[in-house]
Amino acid sequence: MSAPGRRELTTAVLGAVLAGALALSAGGQAWAAVTAERRAPLPPVSADLSGADAAPLVPAAGLVLLAAAVALLAVRGAGRVAVGLLAAVAGGALAWSGIRALTGGLDDAGGDLPGLSGATVSSTTADVSTTWPLLVVLAGLVAAATGAFTVLRGRGWPAMGRRYERTDGAPAAAPARPRTDEDRAVDAWKALDRGEDPTDPRDV
Repeated sequence: MSAPGRRELTTAVLGAVLAGALALSAGGQAWAAVTAERRAPLPPVSADLSGADAAPLVPAAGLVLLAAAVALLAVRGAGRVAVGLLAAVAGGALAWSGIRALTGGLDDAGGDLPGLSGATVSSTTADVSTTWPLLVVLAGLVAAATGAFTVLRGRGWPAMGRRYERTDGAPAAAPARPRTDEDRAVDAWKALDRGEDPTDPRDV
């Protein structure tokens, strides 16, 4: 594998790993504090909304990207282009999930949380922490860039271990071992057993 190809492949793999790790990390955090207003005289109640509950696509996309990082090392040609497209789609899903959370898309997302639903609830509001949705948007941008880079450049990257493969597909022959005096003596005894004269060139 050429040095530029090796560097490009390493960059793509690290980009997919970084984006996937960021998505999984952010998905496990609390994205918002959801408050449910209830009819008087009942007081309001609150609960934390995790990233996985707020945006189920985030952890799913994170797993896809980690799998894509492994696949980039194992496939080549059209297969690697397909992996790049998958990474780009996962990046788009991450970016959309983060932007949705930042633009008010979580106001109704806590309705299924325990204690925040029922006939007594009049409305719910979400106090969103911008840190984790922004991190997901960043992960989406990294994944989309990695996917696009792979689609454009990945077809020419050799697969892992290709430098150890024979181009004709034939197994490499083991080098011949030099013959020793012991080998020649064994051959002479075998010739005698066959009734041949080991000193006769015609029988060699």
